Amino acid sequence: MVKSFLMFLFTLVVSATWAGQVTVKDVLGRNVTFNAPAQRVIVGFYPEDYMAIGTEAAYDKVVGMSKYIWQARPANWDMYVKHRPSLEHIPGIGRVDTQTFSVEKVISLNPDVLMLADWQFKGLGTDIERIENTGIKVIVVDYNAQTLERHLKSTELIGVITGQEKRAATIAAEYKKTVESISKRLADANLPAPKVYTEFGASGVQELGFTFGKNMWGAISTMAGGDNISAPFVEWWGKLNPEQVIASNPDVIVITGYETGKGSDSMIMGQGVDKAEARKRLEGYKNRVGWSSISAVKNNRLYGAYHGACRTILDSAMIEFYAKAMYPDLFADLNPEQAYLDFYKKYLPVKPQGTFTLAL
Repeated sequence: MVKSFLMFLFTLVVSATWAGQVTVKDVLGRNVTFNAPAQRVIVGFYPEDYMAIGTEAAYDKVVGMSKYIWQARPANWDMYVKHRPSLEHIPGIGRVDTQTFSVEKVISLNPDVLMLADWQFKGLGTDIERIENTGIKVIVVDYNAQTLERHLKSTELIGVITGQEKRAATIAAEYKKTVESISKRLADANLPAPKVYTEFGASGVQELGFTFGKNMWGAISTMAGGDNISAPFVEWWGKLNPEQVIASNPDVIVITGYETGKGSDSMIMGQGVDKAEARKRLEGYKNRVGWSSISAVKNNRLYGAYHGACRTILDSAMIEFYAKAMYPDLFADLNPEQAYLDFYKKYLPVKPQGTFTLAL
């Protein structure tokens, strides 16, 4: 009897071990086999998405992260640290884009899984092989591409890594529903696509900032039914010639910003940002040299958006925002800022307060 019971326990343990092993196909089509949910994870990018999908408890198993993308939004970061002080003590691993990413640090933290953004994976080149040779599993996700397919796939992958597949499926389904609902309305209305220009306003009025082609805000504006004037000239992100913006004569202009910028005329948006101050900064763009002749300026169709609200599963609210900005009558019923805040209420442990969308 005792022998049979011990054999039964052994069978259970072995079954549990094998049940934990899964093989996923990441966004690059790479097959990755690992034990799920992962017990030791390094989050290379998308830290809020990781918490929203995996729950706050997922950070009990985060042993390292590339912190800069979160700390670039200082008020947002501070809000989370105030709620969960242990975030401050998670070891940093550096940045791929500034060549400060430390392979040695990653290996020393002994993670089961290293989750990277597509651009990070490609930027690390042969260093990926060094990491994988130690037994660390590298899984690539991608919200930067701003495609429905990659948003859904990345959400599914984070769900598997954290053991929150059901929650991930719910979040993905909600995102898909928003995108498809907007697409259907646009198709049914069959209206001419307004020309739209988006600029990251950290540099202020005097210096033209980065704009977006195929990804991020460029893709969001296209998904929302706009004709992105930057697309023919910028593949991913970059700056247009100032004369080109004027010549393209956009119908709608969106200036994005973080909580801080380079100067007193930089566009600011986000956690803790006063709406009156954000509106004053946005108003300043109407005085940019040559812009008085642009349709968007003449018709007061300038808008502000929180730069931290793109390249994330939270950005369905920003698709709604662009749709309403470009087609105010067609999407009059939408409340994008409330949709953004509602996502936090439903899936995240903090409650942001500030200015996340804005219209003149």
